[in-house]
Order: sequence, then C-alpha cells, then structure tokens
Amino acid sequence: MTRLTLPSYPMLLGFEELERSIERTAKASGDGYPPYNIERLPAGTEGSEQERLRITLAVAGFTRDQLQVELTDKQLTVRGKQIDEPPRQYLHRGIGARQFCRSFVLADGLEVHSADLNNGLLSIDLIKVVPAHTVRTIEIGNKKPKA
Repeated sequence: MTRLTLPSYPMLLGFEELERSIERTAKASGDGYPPYNIERLPAGTEGSEQERLRITLAVAGFTRDQLQVELTDKQLTVRGKQIDEPPRQYLHRGIGARQFCRSFVLADGLEVHSADLNNGLLSIDLIKVVPAHTVRTIEIGNKKPKA
C-alpha cells in the first residue's frame, strides 16, 4: 500500500511546512519527563480578553535560573538543567539532579504571551493572533505569447 503525503494531493498547495511540522513533532516526543498539561482558558479568564492555551509543566526542584524557554521557527522548547551539588553522603537518594528538554510545535498564529514559575509549576500562556480576513480580486491580464 502506498503512503500518500500532503504534497501528493494536487489541490493542497504550500502545505509542505505542515508535513515537516508533523515529522518534527513525532521526533520531539520524549520520555515523558517532566509531566505536563495543556488547557484551554476561555476569554475573560484571569482578566484576559481573548482565549488562550496554557502549557503547565511540573518542574519541582528547578529554579528560574535553571529553566530556559525558547521559541525557534514555530517550535517551543523548554529546557531544564540542575547542577549537581558538591559531594554529599546520602543514606538514600531518591531526588536526583536531572535535565530535560520538552518541545512543542506551534501552529501558525500562535504566539507565546508569558511564562511564569510558581510552586514548582512552569506555566506558558499562548495566544492565537487571528489575521484579518480579506477578499482580494485578481485582475486578469492580457499578455500575448511571444512568437
């Protein structure tokens, strides 16, 4: 059975970037750490005039200095790096210094609005910028073929 890709459909023009985004998302899925939620916040919630999405990651034990939130080419990446403390003598060590990298591919029009760290939860709010819909009439020219 042949796998049909988006570019193989003649009516879908310019969707190659969507296919690349799907491939990037599949590669970005990791080990499940840190756990996260994605929720939709309706307009009017927390004083916001528009609907938002919120990604909340459980990053207990990390400080602001140990976290990095970066947006590159529609890919939101959250990295955490804890520095191992000087050698100690543990009788039991259940909490280890850990690193992580979690990525999310954002759709066109989604922008990062804010990021906050509170009680071990990193919340990243996204807003959707809705472009104005325009109708444009295309003039048909009268070019004559060159002989």
